[in-house]
Amino acid sequence: MTDANRDRLLELVGAFARRTVLVVSDFVADVFVSGEISRVSREAPVLILRHRETHLVPGGGANAANNLADLGARVLPVAAVGRDEAGHALAAYFRGKRVNVEGVARLAGWETPTKTRFLAGWAHTAGQQVLRVDREPAPLGERVRKRIERRAKALARSADAILFSDYGLGVVTPEMARRVAAARQRGAIATLDSRHNLLGYAGVPLTAATPNEPELEAQYHARIGADHALLARLGERARRRMNLDALVVTRGKDGMALFERGRKPQSIPIYGSDEVADVTGAGDTVIATFTLALASGATFLEAARLANYAGGIVVMKQGTATVSRAELEAAVRADAAAR
Repeated sequence: MTDANRDRLLELVGAFARRTVLVVSDFVADVFVSGEISRVSREAPVLILRHRETHLVPGGGANAANNLADLGARVLPVAAVGRDEAGHALAAYFRGKRVNVEGVARLAGWETPTKTRFLAGWAHTAGQQVLRVDREPAPLGERVRKRIERRAKALARSADAILFSDYGLGVVTPEMARRVAAARQRGAIATLDSRHNLLGYAGVPLTAATPNEPELEAQYHARIGADHALLARLGERARRRMNLDALVVTRGKDGMALFERGRKPQSIPIYGSDEVADVTGAGDTVIATFTLALASGATFLEAARLANYAGGIVVMKQGTATVSRAELEAAVRADAAAR
């Protein structure tokens, strides 16, 4: 990396604080229950954990919003939570970061989507996940969906970018995304992270999407592995079908593949070690950084490189985590010095 390239990336990161991003998403509460292994139960061949601590952090689309906040952006989340303990905790968390949560609908009788992970370990060792319990809510009513959409469309007019994070929990749909994206101001970026329905968003006026490799494989019932020709074919096929300016496929230890309109695919090697600590929520960090970089004037390649740095940082942290602007700047400088 040349000094000019380094300075350009740092300039983009410096512009993050001047950008506003609307996050239309499925909010999830990520709960981590950790304990020390006590013994094997007499009742069944399972471990008994002596409870040490329980903590809750934003997950799903809420994690993307959290990453944007820690990167310095002004964040406008639009989502739904229940009037339950998890919903109260998520709202309080974002208020503590001075994030406006007026766009987060608080629904009586609706359960906040929650993923509870149980971590087991010995004293003074990192816990290993031994069980995950998911609580998924009932479908949203039509009246609530329209209310959420109206709020998103109103906020879209003042945002530099819209990030759609679809975890399949009912807040974000292709039809809703189409109407919200159409309401955005001229020149605003629109990006997508969809866990299960990537190609269902064909026809939505989006700028880019950031599926991981298994998500792309699932859409085409294929197995990419080390077949780079198949990756190139499926990536470009998905980009064309969705009429995107760019598609970024995250590939774990193999880095990223960038597909741009009118350009050859580009491979971006992984940043940092491939001995990761935890990949939970890494995709949220990637799309948050990528979207914010585009809104700050980055090319698709520059945005993908910054997202690659951010992803490489966050997978070295335990649990659902975020990347700060200072960490991202340090990574850019360290990589430039190493090269």
